[in-house]
Amino acid sequence: MSNPVTYQLSPNPITAHAFNQNELVVCPNSNEAILYEQGSGNWNVSATLKGHDKVITSIDIAPNTNRIVTCSQDRNAYVWTKEGGVWKPGLVLLRINRAATFVRWSPKEDKFAVASGARCISVCYFEEDNDWWASKHLKKPIRSTVLSIDWHPNNVLLAAGSADMKARVFSSFIKGLDKKPTPTVWGDKLPFNTVCGEFSDGRGGWVHSVAFSPSGDALAFAGHDSSISVAYPSADGNHAVITVPTNTLPYRSLIWANEQQIVAGGFDCAPLLFETSNGQDWHLSGSLDVGRKKAATTASVLSRFKAMDSRGQADEDTDLATTHQNTIIEIRPHAGSRENITQFSTCGLDGKVAIWQFDPSHLSTELAGLKI
Repeated sequence: MSNPVTYQLSPNPITAHAFNQNELVVCPNSNEAILYEQGSGNWNVSATLKGHDKVITSIDIAPNTNRIVTCSQDRNAYVWTKEGGVWKPGLVLLRINRAATFVRWSPKEDKFAVASGARCISVCYFEEDNDWWASKHLKKPIRSTVLSIDWHPNNVLLAAGSADMKARVFSSFIKGLDKKPTPTVWGDKLPFNTVCGEFSDGRGGWVHSVAFSPSGDALAFAGHDSSISVAYPSADGNHAVITVPTNTLPYRSLIWANEQQIVAGGFDCAPLLFETSNGQDWHLSGSLDVGRKKAATTASVLSRFKAMDSRGQADEDTDLATTHQNTIIEIRPHAGSRENITQFSTCGLDGKVAIWQFDPSHLSTELAGLKI
């Protein structure tokens, strides 16, 4: 796998990012979102979205309507639309009393969901009469902060991972807005707040990230116990959960590259690949980060002791061999289709955004010699 294209956008941690064609919006761990436009290979600041009072926790862009949604620790969310070359915020009624933690547009871009520390998920839709975004709450049986969400391809089902160590699938069907979805493996009767599945890896650890497979027939989630789990629903309620424990540090984010490959990243500062051949033998294949080769240095024993004597410490290189020098906070698809991702992007606490090439046909040989 070739080295990724990296951009050092901020000296501060980047806690959220989203791409849309030649636009990139990031949050540098502050109450502002910075919008960049790509020109001649460089990213130039085109706008700063100001409106939140506290740190922005999540960002998403609707690619077709070019609307940006942000949510924050100030318990608010805004939908930003470009009018006359100026980005203007739209009012969102979340009705929560704790921080908003995560936000994502639905596939049809007619609604979005906001996770929060209020033990609920706000499913937001636009009311033209009042010119604002209203919300309905998914509450039961959530018992702690919701940390991540993901939409099913049918625009109705919503997955959520929370700090009560559970991953759940809800129905977010809104009467008058959504058309009745076709039956899926998750069920056929889907009134609002129906719990279609509740999963745990049985080991403990809050769920940092959830993601539906491209077909929507499986759900992957990452726990703080350094495991990746894949849930396969069953009509009789006997859902199968396959858990892959690892000896790495925990993962903060994951995505499906295709039906048989998952990319995850987190505190190990590198994206890792999980694979299966038949949907049953999920395993960790290795790291997708080829690493940076450090220049070899030779020093005599005498010179090393001189350095220790004069400076009180040995010469140590503290740079990591990975592309990211700190925790990967978020992994997002960048190019390709939902069924077959060809590029993905990452952002981290080191202030970098990286774009990675992903070609499944070249991975098996490249990963053969890698060990974790």
